[in-house]
Amino acid sequence: MDSLESLFSLRGHRALVTGASSGLGVECAKALALAGADVALIARRGDRVVALAKELAKSHGVKTIGIGADVTIDADLDRVMADATAALGDIDILVNNAGVSPTGRAERFKREDWDNAIAVNLTAPMMLSQRVASRLIETKQPGRIINMASIYATVASAIYRLSAYAATKAALANLTRQLAVEWAGYNILVNAIAPGWIPTEATEGGIAKSANRERMETFTPMKRLGTPEEIRGAVIFLASPASSYVTGTLLSVDGGYQAW
Repeated sequence: MDSLESLFSLRGHRALVTGASSGLGVECAKALALAGADVALIARRGDRVVALAKELAKSHGVKTIGIGADVTIDADLDRVMADATAALGDIDILVNNAGVSPTGRAERFKREDWDNAIAVNLTAPMMLSQRVASRLIETKQPGRIINMASIYATVASAIYRLSAYAATKAALANLTRQLAVEWAGYNILVNAIAPGWIPTEATEGGIAKSANRERMETFTPMKRLGTPEEIRGAVIFLASPASSYVTGTLLSVDGGYQAW
Protein backbone atom coordinates (compact mmCIF):
# COMPACT_ATOMS: atom_id res chain seq x y z
CA MET A 1 0.00 0.00 0.00
CA ASP A 2 2.38 2.65 -1.27
CA SER A 3 0.01 5.00 -3.06
CA LEU A 4 -3.15 6.90 -2.21
CA GLU A 5 -5.05 4.77 -4.71
CA SER A 6 -3.94 1.49 -3.15
CA LEU A 7 -4.78 2.75 0.34
CA PHE A 8 -8.30 4.00 -0.28
CA SER A 9 -9.61 2.71 -3.61
CA LEU A 10 -12.69 0.49 -3.47
CA ARG A 11 -12.73 -0.39 -7.15
CA GLY A 12 -13.80 -3.97 -7.71
CA HIS A 13 -15.78 -4.08 -4.46
CA ARG A 14 -19.53 -4.35 -4.02
CA ALA A 15 -21.25 -2.51 -1.17
CA LEU A 16 -24.71 -2.55 0.34
CA VAL A 17 -26.02 0.40 2.37
CA THR A 18 -29.25 0.33 4.36
CA GLY A 19 -31.25 3.43 5.21
CA ALA A 20 -29.88 5.00 2.04
CA SER A 21 -32.84 7.22 1.19
CA SER A 22 -31.75 10.21 3.31
CA GLY A 23 -29.28 11.58 5.83
CA LEU A 24 -26.11 9.70 6.67
CA GLY A 25 -27.15 6.75 4.55
CA VAL A 26 -26.98 8.92 1.44
CA GLU A 27 -23.53 10.13 2.47
CA CYS A 28 -22.33 6.56 3.07
CA ALA A 29 -23.48 5.55 -0.40
CA LYS A 30 -21.86 8.61 -1.98
CA ALA A 31 -18.59 7.94 -0.17
CA LEU A 32 -18.42 4.34 -1.37
CA ALA A 33 -19.25 5.29 -4.96
CA LEU A 34 -16.69 8.11 -4.83
CA ALA A 35 -14.05 5.54 -3.87
CA GLY A 36 -15.08 3.34 -6.80
CA ALA A 37 -17.31 0.68 -5.23
CA ASP A 38 -20.44 -0.60 -6.88
CA VAL A 39 -23.33 0.11 -4.52
CA ALA A 40 -26.73 -1.33 -3.64
CA LEU A 41 -28.94 1.20 -1.84
CA ILE A 42 -31.68 -0.08 0.45
CA ALA A 43 -34.58 1.77 2.13
CA ARG A 44 -38.33 1.57 2.57
CA ARG A 45 -38.68 4.61 0.29
CA GLY A 46 -37.84 2.75 -2.86
CA ASP A 47 -38.33 5.70 -5.20
CA ARG A 48 -35.63 7.66 -3.40
CA VAL A 49 -32.98 4.93 -3.52
CA VAL A 50 -33.72 4.19 -7.15
CA ALA A 51 -33.20 7.88 -7.99
CA LEU A 52 -29.99 8.09 -5.95
CA ALA A 53 -28.68 4.89 -7.53
CA LYS A 54 -29.11 6.40 -10.99
CA GLU A 55 -27.41 9.60 -9.86
CA LEU A 56 -24.37 7.77 -8.46
CA ALA A 57 -24.03 5.57 -11.53
CA LYS A 58 -23.98 8.63 -13.75
CA SER A 59 -21.66 10.77 -11.63
CA HIS A 60 -19.12 8.11 -10.61
CA GLY A 61 -19.35 5.48 -13.35
CA VAL A 62 -20.10 2.61 -10.96
CA LYS A 63 -22.78 -0.06 -10.99
CA THR A 64 -25.69 0.64 -8.69
CA ILE A 65 -29.10 -0.66 -7.78
CA GLY A 66 -31.82 0.84 -5.59
CA ILE A 67 -34.06 -1.60 -3.75
CA GLY A 68 -37.14 -0.73 -1.73
CA ALA A 69 -37.28 -2.98 1.34
CA ASP A 70 -38.04 -3.13 5.05
CA VAL A 71 -34.98 -4.39 6.93
CA THR A 72 -37.13 -5.83 9.71
CA ILE A 73 -38.71 -8.38 7.36
CA ASP A 74 -36.67 -11.53 6.67
CA ALA A 75 -38.26 -12.08 3.26
CA ASP A 76 -37.24 -8.55 2.26
CA LEU A 77 -33.66 -9.19 3.38
CA ASP A 78 -33.53 -12.38 1.30
CA ARG A 79 -34.84 -10.45 -1.68
CA VAL A 80 -32.33 -7.66 -1.11
CA MET A 81 -29.43 -10.10 -1.08
CA ALA A 82 -30.66 -11.87 -4.19
CA ASP A 83 -31.29 -8.68 -6.16
CA ALA A 84 -28.08 -6.97 -5.07
CA THR A 85 -25.99 -10.03 -5.88
CA ALA A 86 -27.63 -10.44 -9.26
CA ALA A 87 -26.94 -6.81 -10.15
CA LEU A 88 -23.48 -6.35 -8.66
CA GLY A 89 -21.99 -9.69 -7.61
CA ASP A 90 -21.33 -10.95 -4.09
CA ILE A 91 -21.46 -8.16 -1.49
CA ASP A 92 -18.18 -7.65 0.39
CA ILE A 93 -18.91 -4.30 2.09
CA LEU A 94 -22.00 -3.90 4.27
CA VAL A 95 -23.04 -0.64 5.91
CA ASN A 96 -25.82 -1.15 8.45
CA ASN A 97 -27.08 2.42 8.64
CA ALA A 98 -30.89 2.11 8.89
CA GLY A 99 -32.10 3.26 12.29
CA VAL A 100 -34.91 4.81 14.28
CA SER A 101 -34.75 7.07 17.33
CA PRO A 102 -38.14 7.18 19.07
CA THR A 103 -38.38 9.58 22.00
CA GLY A 104 -40.44 9.42 25.14
CA ARG A 105 -40.28 9.27 28.91
CA ALA A 106 -38.81 5.93 29.97
CA GLU A 107 -41.57 5.25 32.50
CA ARG A 108 -44.20 5.67 29.77
CA PHE A 109 -42.37 4.30 26.77
CA LYS A 110 -44.62 2.19 24.54
CA ARG A 111 -43.77 -1.47 24.06
CA GLU A 112 -44.33 -1.29 20.30
CA ASP A 113 -41.83 1.57 19.97
CA TRP A 114 -39.29 -0.36 22.05
CA ASP A 115 -39.74 -3.52 19.97
CA ASN A 116 -39.45 -1.59 16.70
CA ALA A 117 -36.22 0.10 17.83
CA ILE A 118 -34.71 -3.28 18.62
CA ALA A 119 -35.90 -4.70 15.30
CA VAL A 120 -34.47 -1.86 13.18
CA ASN A 121 -31.38 -0.82 15.16
CA LEU A 122 -30.13 -4.19 16.37
CA THR A 123 -31.82 -7.23 14.86
CA ALA A 124 -31.67 -6.05 11.24
CA PRO A 125 -27.89 -5.39 11.36
CA MET A 126 -27.36 -8.86 12.78
CA MET A 127 -29.53 -10.55 10.17
CA LEU A 128 -27.87 -8.75 7.27
CA SER A 129 -24.40 -9.30 8.70
CA GLN A 130 -25.17 -13.01 8.92
CA ARG A 131 -26.20 -13.14 5.30
CA VAL A 132 -23.18 -11.25 4.02
CA ALA A 133 -20.64 -12.99 6.24
CA SER A 134 -21.98 -16.48 5.50
CA ARG A 135 -21.43 -15.96 1.79
CA LEU A 136 -17.96 -14.49 2.31
CA ILE A 137 -16.96 -17.42 4.52
CA GLU A 138 -18.35 -19.87 1.97
CA THR A 139 -16.38 -18.31 -0.88
CA LYS A 140 -13.28 -17.65 1.29
CA GLN A 141 -13.37 -13.94 0.52
CA PRO A 142 -12.50 -11.03 2.87
CA GLY A 143 -15.06 -8.37 3.69
CA ARG A 144 -15.99 -5.32 5.71
CA ILE A 145 -19.02 -4.66 7.87
CA ILE A 146 -19.65 -1.14 9.17
CA ASN A 147 -22.39 -0.53 11.73
CA MET A 148 -23.74 2.96 12.33
CA ALA A 149 -23.79 3.38 16.09
CA SER A 150 -23.96 6.72 17.93
CA ILE A 151 -22.41 8.78 20.67
CA TYR A 152 -25.24 7.29 22.71
CA ALA A 153 -23.61 3.89 22.44
CA THR A 154 -21.30 5.07 25.23
CA VAL A 155 -23.06 7.95 27.02
CA ALA A 156 -26.61 8.91 27.97
CA SER A 157 -28.59 11.78 26.52
CA ALA A 158 -29.36 14.83 28.64
CA ILE A 159 -31.15 16.53 25.74
CA TYR A 160 -33.69 13.97 24.51
CA ARG A 161 -35.33 10.99 26.25
CA LEU A 162 -33.82 8.16 24.22
CA SER A 163 -33.99 4.99 26.27
CA ALA A 164 -34.63 2.65 23.34
CA TYR A 165 -32.15 4.38 21.04
CA ALA A 166 -29.37 4.46 23.63
CA ALA A 167 -29.94 0.83 24.58
CA THR A 168 -29.94 -0.45 21.01
CA LYS A 169 -26.91 1.59 19.94
CA ALA A 170 -24.92 0.36 22.95
CA ALA A 171 -25.93 -3.18 22.05
CA LEU A 172 -24.94 -2.60 18.43
CA ALA A 173 -21.50 -1.40 19.52
CA ASN A 174 -20.91 -4.57 21.52
CA LEU A 175 -22.36 -6.74 18.77
CA THR A 176 -19.75 -5.11 16.53
CA ARG A 177 -16.99 -6.22 18.90
CA GLN A 178 -18.33 -9.76 19.16
CA LEU A 179 -18.70 -10.24 15.41
CA ALA A 180 -15.22 -8.78 14.92
CA VAL A 181 -13.77 -11.40 17.26
CA GLU A 182 -15.71 -14.28 15.71
CA TRP A 183 -15.01 -13.36 12.08
CA ALA A 184 -11.46 -12.00 12.30
CA GLY A 185 -10.08 -15.40 11.28
CA TYR A 186 -11.97 -15.10 8.00
CA ASN A 187 -10.59 -11.59 7.38
CA ILE A 188 -14.06 -10.11 7.76
CA LEU A 189 -13.44 -6.87 9.61
CA VAL A 190 -16.34 -5.46 11.64
CA ASN A 191 -16.31 -1.90 12.94
CA ALA A 192 -18.76 0.81 13.94
CA ILE A 193 -19.01 4.56 13.52
CA ALA A 194 -20.34 6.77 16.32
CA PRO A 195 -21.61 10.04 14.84
CA GLY A 196 -22.21 13.03 17.08
CA TRP A 197 -24.66 15.85 16.49
CA ILE A 198 -25.06 16.01 12.71
CA PRO A 199 -28.26 17.60 11.36
CA THR A 200 -30.05 15.36 8.84
CA GLU A 201 -33.57 15.13 7.51
CA ALA A 202 -34.52 13.02 10.53
CA THR A 203 -32.95 15.26 13.20
CA GLU A 204 -32.80 18.81 11.92
CA GLY A 205 -36.25 19.73 13.28
CA GLY A 206 -35.26 19.14 16.87
CA ILE A 207 -31.75 20.47 16.41
CA ALA A 208 -33.10 23.71 14.93
CA LYS A 209 -34.67 24.60 18.27
CA SER A 210 -32.30 27.24 19.61
CA ALA A 211 -32.05 25.82 23.14
CA ASN A 212 -31.23 22.33 21.87
CA ARG A 213 -28.66 23.53 19.36
CA GLU A 214 -26.96 25.72 21.96
CA ARG A 215 -26.62 22.79 24.35
CA MET A 216 -25.28 20.52 21.62
CA GLU A 217 -22.65 23.04 20.60
CA THR A 218 -21.74 23.85 24.21
CA PHE A 219 -21.03 20.21 25.04
CA THR A 220 -19.11 19.54 21.82
CA PRO A 221 -15.45 20.55 22.26
CA MET A 222 -15.27 21.83 18.67
CA LYS A 223 -18.25 24.11 19.49
CA ARG A 224 -20.16 23.29 16.33
CA LEU A 225 -22.40 20.64 14.86
CA GLY A 226 -21.09 18.27 12.22
CA THR A 227 -22.14 18.12 8.59
CA PRO A 228 -23.41 14.95 6.89
CA GLU A 229 -20.46 15.02 4.49
CA GLU A 230 -18.06 14.63 7.41
CA ILE A 231 -19.06 10.99 7.79
CA ARG A 232 -17.61 10.11 4.38
CA GLY A 233 -13.96 9.84 5.41
CA ALA A 234 -14.73 7.38 8.20
CA VAL A 235 -16.76 5.18 5.84
CA ILE A 236 -14.06 5.10 3.17
CA PHE A 237 -11.35 4.40 5.75
CA LEU A 238 -13.18 1.47 7.35
CA ALA A 239 -14.14 0.00 3.97
CA SER A 240 -10.71 0.40 2.36
CA PRO A 241 -7.31 -1.35 2.54
CA ALA A 242 -6.11 1.52 4.76
CA SER A 243 -7.92 -0.12 7.72
CA SER A 244 -6.62 -3.65 7.12
CA TYR A 245 -5.55 -4.05 10.78
CA VAL A 246 -8.63 -2.42 12.31
CA THR A 247 -11.51 -4.49 13.64
CA GLY A 248 -13.85 -4.34 16.61
CA THR A 249 -13.49 -0.59 17.01
CA LEU A 250 -15.95 2.25 17.54
CA LEU A 251 -14.77 5.22 15.46
CA SER A 252 -16.21 8.48 16.77
CA VAL A 253 -17.06 11.32 14.40
CA ASP A 254 -18.39 13.68 17.03
CA GLY A 255 -16.28 16.82 17.35
CA GLY A 256 -14.87 15.45 20.60
CA TYR A 257 -18.25 14.97 22.31
CA GLN A 258 -17.23 11.72 24.02
CA ALA A 259 -13.81 12.99 25.03
CA TRP A 260 -14.97 15.09 28.00
